[in-house]
Amino acid sequence: MRDQQRTPHETTPPSSPVHHDHDHDISERTNTTPAIVLNQNKGSKACCFCWCCCCSCSCLTMRNTGNNNAKRDTNVELLNGDANETPTLEEIRSWAQSFDAVMKSARGRKKFREFLRSEYSEENLMFWLACEELRKESNSASVEEKARLIYEDFISILSPKEVSLDSKVRETVNSNMSTPDVHTFDEAQQQIYILMHRDSFPRFVNSKMFRNLMETASSKET
Repeated sequence: MRDQQRTPHETTPPSSPVHHDHDHDISERTNTTPAIVLNQNKGSKACCFCWCCCCSCSCLTMRNTGNNNAKRDTNVELLNGDANETPTLEEIRSWAQSFDAVMKSARGRKKFREFLRSEYSEENLMFWLACEELRKESNSASVEEKARLIYEDFISILSPKEVSLDSKVRETVNSNMSTPDVHTFDEAQQQIYILMHRDSFPRFVNSKMFRNLMETASSKET
């Protein structure tokens, strides 16, 4: 009766190469958690340290801790400057004429961000701002960390905030991530800037939100 109730593990012939501690060994070699190792064993095609995100590996999402999220928000918000001040009518009119004027103004970026949020495309501006902040960094360790956060937030196919890039630019970014620096995302940032300029900006200046903004500023000055 005992022989009939043996589990598959117990009936394995002694000569078979059974690796009881296989998962444990992998965990020690890669410093991953058992949950990640389990994910790997279930069919992931790449390791947890690839930047291309070509696999179903869960490590990138596992690294999105509360501290990292705080850093992301802080980095982006540093560029807001005097965004809380009310824009003048003259300034708003300049925005209607030039996308560059919008992007160079802290108040312009804030209003444009509110509009993009209403269209569910806020990640484009957030990515652009994060790249601007990266360029200000001089410490190599901080550059690498910020580049990783930008990649995980806006380039990774696992991120809900992934920006739309063509395959050529995406390949360039993936290549640059092997040795990230302040120019790692230059091409991607430029492509997103052009996208916002051509696609979102015309709708922004013709939106009800923008008209209300001008009317409010006009009434205050009169």
